[in-house]
Amino acid sequence: MDDNKIEINTDVSERRGDSEADAEKEQVVGEYQRAQIKDMGSATMKSDKGIIHCLSIIGQIEGHQILPQETKTTKYEHVMPQLAAVEESEEIEGLLILLNTVGGDIEAGLAIAELVASMKKPTASLVLGGGHSIGVPLAVAAKRSFIAPSAAMTIHPVRLTGVVIGAPQTYNYFGRIQERIVQFVVKNSKVDRDNFISMMLKTGELASDVGTVIYGEEAVAGGLVDQVGGLSDALSWLHGQIDLEKQRKAAGGAAVLSS
Repeated sequence: MDDNKIEINTDVSERRGDSEADAEKEQVVGEYQRAQIKDMGSATMKSDKGIIHCLSIIGQIEGHQILPQETKTTKYEHVMPQLAAVEESEEIEGLLILLNTVGGDIEAGLAIAELVASMKKPTASLVLGGGHSIGVPLAVAAKRSFIAPSAAMTIHPVRLTGVVIGAPQTYNYFGRIQERIVQFVVKNSKVDRDNFISMMLKTGELASDVGTVIYGEEAVAGGLVDQVGGLSDALSWLHGQIDLEKQRKAAGGAAVLSS
């Protein structure tokens, strides 16, 4: 009788220990996710439909020079390792990019965009508020792009802040940088090349500037973005792609077993 009591008490103690361990684990995971959001503007979301990493690109995209502290920035040295980790992770099944950026450094923005475009995992971008300037290549880099109805995108020629050498070679260099952006956007979206360049060089739309501002429906109609939608639309598409990938792997595994 006493032995049975000991066994029962031990069993209860073990169950209590497991629950406490689970609670402690959940607390650690929660603290880690909060730190991710605070420090990196990212979070890994887990549900029955799949595990998706959410990355936000906000404010100004910082280049090789550190911007003032009062400026909200996205640092490429934070984003690029995250993208590599997401692609290599065996747990994370998809990537959601939330965009609300005024633009920024061209090479830093293109570097991030090229990484996103080269990923094999399902990727979706969602333009909220604004995806201006170099934010345009970042928006189209994902396999599926979404834009909120009220969101805006500014398309304009390459600019350089500071002292420049007034020589033909400088303007040729600007032209070559601009061509890199045009090629990337045309390759990763359905926009017509001539139409995109026309929007980039349009006069009379922006006060004392060259370029075009387009909104949700216009971006989709012009072939720049795939779909007008919101968070639920982007997540639904990612869940669908994750499910298709699971089915493909299951079918491949069955084929291997039968052979």
